[in-house]
Amino acid sequence: MALTKSDIVAKVHELGFTKKKSVEIIESMLDIIKGTLAHGDDVLISGFGKFCVKNKEKRRGRNPATGADLILRERKVVTFKCSGKLRNKINGQHN
Repeated sequence: MALTKSDIVAKVHELGFTKKKSVEIIESMLDIIKGTLAHGDDVLISGFGKFCVKNKEKRRGRNPATGADLILRERKVVTFKCSGKLRNKINGQHN
């Protein structure tokens, strides 16, 4: 089961913030991250990981439904690389 934005808001609310303030905190944090990525800059969260904006070149592709060839346009994508600490925690290793 995935952790949702409302789950995160509930966890912040448990820290003693009002529900309204918890929503504002999470929305503000996400807006900062989205704005930074939209500007083309990376977001590094120590101990968690790094969100990077990568450029994808124009390339040939294929429509899977029809099999027709097509050209995929240039675009930007966001990638995530987890930190070593997070990777170790996921794998049950302790530093």
